[in-house]
Amino acid sequence: MPAHLVATIRITDPARFGHYLKAINGPAEAHGGEYVLRGKVAEVMEGAVDPEERVVVIRFPTMEAAKGYVGSDAYRAATAHRVGAGRVETRLLADPPSQQE
Repeated sequence: MPAHLVATIRITDPARFGHYLKAINGPAEAHGGEYVLRGKVAEVMEGAVDPEERVVVIRFPTMEAAKGYVGSDAYRAATAHRVGAGRVETRLLADPPSQQE
């Protein structure tokens, strides 16, 4: 069953965060991931969302592939570059949604 990783990002130090962006280029694809969306919030439609927030959505062929990506040495090494450079919150969604909603 396909799965999506959805990350919301608030960058606090653009120069340092740039090192993370360089380091994170490639590991998702190595686990079968495909970037569906990467961008800044265009317009806040509802709620208390930071208008400077960025959103990233990566589609994986399976939940296991997504978990393998997040648990990989390459991902962990890349995330070390974002410490102190931004706040990232990541969610794993199953597709299609479970019957427990």
